[in-house]
Amino acid sequence: MSKVLVVIKSMGIGDLCILIPNIHAISKKIAGPVTVLAQKNTRAEAILKHDPHIKEVIELDENEIKGFLNIIKKIKVKNFDQAYIYSDSIRLYLISKLSSIKKIFHYPFFSKQGKNFFRTAKEFTENILHVKVDSQSKIYFDEENSNTIKSKFNISDEKKNIVCGISASGPTKRWDVENYIKLLENLNSKYKCNFFLAAGKNDEDLVNQVVKSSIGKNCISFSKMSIAETIPIIGSCKYYIGNDTGWGHIASGLGLKALFLFMDSPPLAYGVYSKNISVIVPEGESINSCTHNTRGKNKISFEKVFSKTVELID
Repeated sequence: MSKVLVVIKSMGIGDLCILIPNIHAISKKIAGPVTVLAQKNTRAEAILKHDPHIKEVIELDENEIKGFLNIIKKIKVKNFDQAYIYSDSIRLYLISKLSSIKKIFHYPFFSKQGKNFFRTAKEFTENILHVKVDSQSKIYFDEENSNTIKSKFNISDEKKNIVCGISASGPTKRWDVENYIKLLENLNSKYKCNFFLAAGKNDEDLVNQVVKSSIGKNCISFSKMSIAETIPIIGSCKYYIGNDTGWGHIASGLGLKALFLFMDSPPLAYGVYSKNISVIVPEGESINSCTHNTRGKNKISFEKVFSKTVELID
């Protein structure tokens, strides 16, 4: 059996989630699990922990990823015979070459600028493996503790259990938190709801605004939890409503019906790869026109988001 290394240069959780079908396709092709090399920011170790297609995750911190010899030292001893590099990086190619990996597949050098992220990865994998890649991500988690999780967080079919992605990688990609408070209040008046606030430790100000509002008693925050702790909770819910953020891509990979608000990022790259994702873009924009620097957070109306959310749930 081949010993395969999959190299991921991208830093984001969403990027990792989008690449999962490609990793699975490689694993199926070689009839065995693969090793993934990724940055810690992707949270690959937590997200891929229970994945049967993954043998091991090698995570690199911010300092390690900038290195050269230290990465070679980590991977050369493992005697990989194939590497799939989801990047056009010459440095990562040389690292693989100097790690004595015989077969190295990579994006053409200097080719990635302006390319569609998920389509580039999909076409790369399909061209090498000569198979069709289903772009729908699947994230595995330990379901044996499902009843314990549901009991602990009061998750049942009597309520709509909704993960709400109030955070994002920057303010231009984040619908105003006041809109989310209003949305949750209106949803709770229509259904009995539990809301799980998908936000990190740097988003405490957003979390506090929601928790201190009238809907706060129905909310549980993820901000003090690790990604590993949140995955079985998310997997026990049915819906994700929120910004285009890593939490949403995790939710989609766990099978939740998801509504993504795109206001300053391209849905063609991050919103159409999954059948679980529905997309809202700013007024006057389309899935094709909305991209980085659209800056349309104030052109997404509350009425549209509420209507689309009700449509998703019903």
